[in-house]
Amino acid sequence: MIEKMNRCSFVLLSGDEEKFLKDLQDLGMVDITRSSKPVDDKSAALLSKVDSIKRALEWFKGSDDSQDRDFKQINAYVIGTVSDPLKETADNISMLEETSAALSDAYAEREARLHWGRFDAQAIADLEKNGLKMRFYTVRAKDFDPGWASLYSLTEVSRDADKVWFVTVSDDPDYSFPIDEVPAPSGDYTVSDQQIAILEKKLLDCKCRLHSLKRDYTHVLEKDCSQLLSEVDRYLASVASTRAADGHLVVMEGFVPQDCAEKVQSALDRMPVVCLQSAATVEDNPPISLKNNRFVKMFDILTDMYGMPAYDEFDPTAFISIFFTLFFAFCMGDAGYGLVIILAGLLLRKSSMRSMSPLILTLGAATTVIGFFFHSFFSVDISQWGFIQSLGLNKIMVPGDKVEVPGMGAYDWNMMLALVCGVLHIALAQTVKAIVATRNKGFKDSLGVWGWTILIVGAVAIGAFALAGVMNKEAAKIAIIVVGIISGLFIFFLRDLHKSPLFNFGNGLWETYNTATGLLSDVLSYLRLYALGLAGSLLGDAFNDLGVMVRGDGGAGWIFFLFLVIVGHVLNIAMSGLSAFVHPLRLNFLEFFKNAGYSGTGQKYNPLKEETI
Repeated sequence: MIEKMNRCSFVLLSGDEEKFLKDLQDLGMVDITRSSKPVDDKSAALLSKVDSIKRALEWFKGSDDSQDRDFKQINAYVIGTVSDPLKETADNISMLEETSAALSDAYAEREARLHWGRFDAQAIADLEKNGLKMRFYTVRAKDFDPGWASLYSLTEVSRDADKVWFVTVSDDPDYSFPIDEVPAPSGDYTVSDQQIAILEKKLLDCKCRLHSLKRDYTHVLEKDCSQLLSEVDRYLASVASTRAADGHLVVMEGFVPQDCAEKVQSALDRMPVVCLQSAATVEDNPPISLKNNRFVKMFDILTDMYGMPAYDEFDPTAFISIFFTLFFAFCMGDAGYGLVIILAGLLLRKSSMRSMSPLILTLGAATTVIGFFFHSFFSVDISQWGFIQSLGLNKIMVPGDKVEVPGMGAYDWNMMLALVCGVLHIALAQTVKAIVATRNKGFKDSLGVWGWTILIVGAVAIGAFALAGVMNKEAAKIAIIVVGIISGLFIFFLRDLHKSPLFNFGNGLWETYNTATGLLSDVLSYLRLYALGLAGSLLGDAFNDLGVMVRGDGGAGWIFFLFLVIVGHVLNIAMSGLSAFVHPLRLNFLEFFKNAGYSGTGQKYNPLKEETI
């Protein structure tokens, strides 16, 4: 449900805005109109510093020196008092990255030099002064010709299973050799060892300092970040204000939920400010705050992913909570997988993602229930189990045979259920659209929307009654004609009472074309629920069959059976879970929202308050 808002106009003396905004932050209920992006150099600098602190804290969060071979020395290091922990952290992170890259290059250079052994670069230079040129070669071991030693002054330096490293010395100006020479090493490996020792010491120093900064200054950086976020929030609210009375007065605007209006007014009465409150209208474009029960509130995050409703729209979260849960369970379609998801939800309670635990538990419970009705437990058909049949539970499960559709043939029950879900979902969306249009524009100005609602919902209801045998063919035919006449009148002639009949008729024809083609594709989109459930079931069944094949007569085969089945089902749960999240979300965001006329252009309620991270 969308909370009703009051629009607030604040008038205060120039110079009092900083204290006033600080008081509002302490109150934490008023959404002051302000920019969400930097508007000048000062706000840009503040936000830049906030980003720097967040990057430092993120680095601290992702760092772990506990497995480092020098952890005892790192952990024992004490950095002492630091005047600017942010700069110190940023400098050491930068130095750590540069040193790590340089160390990696030094190791690679040492590896390349190691095969040439120790040598005196000055001696080589002296040879050249005396007209003797030393050349360096590397060749595959199988291509090395020992006969070269009899033709050239050749010395083999080293070799391994793959390559041979050797040098030649010659004073012949017309010297030539069968293979190309390689660049001479810039020094021997002992020089690289010295460089590596220096870099490793530098790297260890960076690690020690960063570990100490993380241990001693994380809370300081978190506090600084919160204070900066609060400061930039106040500043953006301040620069969004307007001046009056030759700059002596400051006027600010904001919004407060009507449920909090009295408490806010009581607090404002104690401040040096004049506040005028009035019920917000659509034209005011107030921020959106959703007020739902505990179950629906879990799905607020999904609504926020698409976009908050406009002030004159409806809150789709209640519909998402029901249909996303149903569609997710339909796609997973396995009671065993549902239990695994429940276990994952329980484990999340002790992690940093504990806020997602209730949603995961709900989806797991729904998957378990739907999986039971689909008689699937880790892709095993439980309807054939003895105790299930003895209790008669198999009678309430979805039949394994096909359902006969009069005049259309036989289809899988799961396929028909997916299409039924789609039809009901779209019919509900159309009904919601008509109700919202009537609330916003009145019944007379919503006749076109009601025409389509009567046609779609009426056709669905008549079809359901006819298939259930409640309504005979003649009665169904008469009902369809009546529904068609009424909806046709609304769609083609009464859709807009302020327009001419010819305009209404032409507009109705165009909308009929778009709606008819769109509805068919929308309904068929729900077949993805059946397809994804079937794909997961078949893949799980394939892993079960492979496990039985490798098990053989037992013994050690049971180990391979368990390994294959466990790994296979874990992979299947991961892939099915991803599909079961994305596609039901698509059905809600596209098919339902489109047919319900939902735009999601509202701005989220963001009261001015003390920021925490």
